[in-house]
Amino acid sequence: MNFSPLLNHLGFDQNDRAVIIHTDDIGVSAASVAAARELWGAGIISSSATMVPCTWFPAAAALCREIPHIDMGVHLTLTCEWSSMRWGPISTRDPRSGLMDSEGYMYRTSRDAQAHADPAAAIAEMEAQIRTALDAGIDVTHIDTHMGTSFHPTLLPAYVELGSKYKIPAMVPRLDENGLRRWGFGDEAVQMLRMLAELEEDGAVLFDHIVGMPLDKPENRVEQVCAALDSLPSGLSYFIIHPQHDTPEARAMGRDYPSRAADCAAFMDERVRGHIRNTGLKVIGMRDLMNMVRE
Repeated sequence: MNFSPLLNHLGFDQNDRAVIIHTDDIGVSAASVAAARELWGAGIISSSATMVPCTWFPAAAALCREIPHIDMGVHLTLTCEWSSMRWGPISTRDPRSGLMDSEGYMYRTSRDAQAHADPAAAIAEMEAQIRTALDAGIDVTHIDTHMGTSFHPTLLPAYVELGSKYKIPAMVPRLDENGLRRWGFGDEAVQMLRMLAELEEDGAVLFDHIVGMPLDKPENRVEQVCAALDSLPSGLSYFIIHPQHDTPEARAMGRDYPSRAADCAAFMDERVRGHIRNTGLKVIGMRDLMNMVRE
């Protein structure tokens, strides 16, 4: 795996382990916004992303207006995986867009969204979500992609171009061909490999490692988190958690609520906070990368 050239620009060397500790899915529920407020107050996380089509997005935007130093990006959303809670696109209600299933909501899987969406409509939807976040007063620091839906040959160039247009980094993993095939790419792996090389040559932000806490193993979360952080190699890592408070709303959403609550509790735990301070990790935010892009 190549060392990210971005780290040199940020003052790190090839042996440093730089990590963005990222809280995902903010605004998917009231419980997620409450967790984000608590974690940012504790000062241990360094990045978040909000889901604009979701019901609690206005609360996420209000939190950002209240606490302007929050490093908040837009978790560009073209899918809705839940059964008990659904949302649709904000840019159109036209079935010809291919953004909606037969029930009028976004498709549940990335594959369905990629197969049905008109690329122009998908790009318009992504930009509408960025514009809505900006108009709501969020100082958007980056974009990333819910369920990896935009990480696809038909959407990836436009996704990165949106980042360039708004002068914010678009989170993209640097993967070799084997990594792409593990992510589910078949014949498209070679095409994606070429696209990633071209993007990096053009100065796009590529992450060396993407690590996420599992959503099906809530037990011993502090120990899990510390072990996962210890395993991060040198380079630039994106470490993803999905924090929520344990509330009736969160329990009604789906069966992964214990892991989401465990993420919040673990990163409020002094054992994790102390471990991060003592383990040699260089915690940075997406705002650092945004500033670098704008320079």
